Amino acid sequence: MGRAVDGWLLASVMRTPARAADLEAAGWTGLIAIARAEQMIGTLAARLQGLAVPAQVARILDDARTSAAQGQIAATWEAEVARRVLSHVGERLILLKGTAFAVAGLRAGLGRSIGDLDILVPKDALARVEAALLDAGWEWVKPDPYDDAYYRTWMHELPPLIHRDRDRMIDVHHTILPPTARITPDPVALLGDAVEIAPGMFALSPLDMLVHAAAHLLADGDLAGGMRNLWDVHCLIEECGTDGLEERARHHGLEREVARAVRLATALYGKEGSVGVVDRIYLFRLTARDEWGRATRPVTRMAFYIRSHWLRMPPGLLARHLWTKWRGGGAGPSSG
Repeated sequence: MGRAVDGWLLASVMRTPARAADLEAAGWTGLIAIARAEQMIGTLAARLQGLAVPAQVARILDDARTSAAQGQIAATWEAEVARRVLSHVGERLILLKGTAFAVAGLRAGLGRSIGDLDILVPKDALARVEAALLDAGWEWVKPDPYDDAYYRTWMHELPPLIHRDRDRMIDVHHTILPPTARITPDPVALLGDAVEIAPGMFALSPLDMLVHAAAHLLADGDLAGGMRNLWDVHCLIEECGTDGLEERARHHGLEREVARAVRLATALYGKEGSVGVVDRIYLFRLTARDEWGRATRPVTRMAFYIRSHWLRMPPGLLARHLWTKWRGGGAGPSSG
């Protein structure tokens, strides 16, 4: 009896696309379902481009490539609109995550699905940037006064905004981890070392992109979407290298998280090698999908969900927050 299908199927094909040639119908179903669930179907399609695949699969992958390309066009336009708005208040547009990869033409952006527009601005510019965005047609998403106050007091970003006409979300960050977290990266260094990737558009330096990816995955979340996040890490390492990464991670207080992200990315997408017991637990959570792309391993998922809240807030604040949300019947704001 073969090994049960899980996220390792996607990882193995992303690592070595030629392995797709050995898949039968059920294997293709599992691969596509898991890639969709992990928001990596466009990335998978880019990785498999040019390889011989079954006709039905070829149509799915062609559609995924087309959808990803259209999404990136829309994301790039949204970034341009935001650039124009920020220019009126004298601020640079510093892109984060997927839009940054796409605009910079990085390998991590190939086929990548892009949702919200994530940007970074100085904390003392938040009020001016928010007012400019509201004047330009964005509106608040969080109507609940508690959620609004929670974001403004405790989070590393403004409450999310959505444009009334284009239905596109923007997340305005002033740093990369909540101020309540146990780790406090240096936002001045992040801003100061940003690099221009297109006329009037900036992104974090390659080293800070890696640090941010590790922070987002391992210091501020429950590992949801982790396979995509670690593909970003893998691609950034392959394309930009790691010279100076340890020192930069130490500067931001994230040396342990960055080291683990590199190990996990290598285990999934790089040269196969041995990993420790703790890393295996992380990989067990990261690959928790079945052959239909459904979430599995609920106990492990819940443990990492609890861990994410523990990392994000000190115990007293966490207890008060959960009590308030429970009384209000809400799930609480996400980490962005």
